[in-house]
Amino acid sequence: QVHIIESGGGWVQVGGSLRLSCEASGRTFQDFAMGWFRQAPGKSRDFVAAINWPGSYTRYADSVKGRFTISRDNAKNTVHLQMNNLKVEETAVYYCAAGNLLSTMTGEYSYWGQGTQVTVSS
Repeated sequence: QVHIIESGGGWVQVGGSLRLSCEASGRTFQDFAMGWFRQAPGKSRDFVAAINWPGSYTRYADSVKGRFTISRDNAKNTVHLQMNNLKVEETAVYYCAAGNLLSTMTGEYSYWGQGTQVTVSS
């Protein structure tokens, strides 16, 4: 079992930045690829970014490329998502997830956090 807790969400103006953090405990953190997803009210949970277990490969949704950066610190069992130049339409609950393989699909992730709210205001 893996327990995941996200933090760092909040309110920010358009064009601002936030850094989300995700701390995992339980099974060996290095066993897992980690992903970030987001879900706006009434919409599906969408892929944002993912990183493999060594941290050597990352993947991003096209809409966030060049603005978001995912990173991980295996010694601290943490994953971060640096989000820059945020847009109003990126207001959502952001979820961190752990899975056996790096994937853009929610079904490939076995463990999920409770999410952290990000609100981007104009």
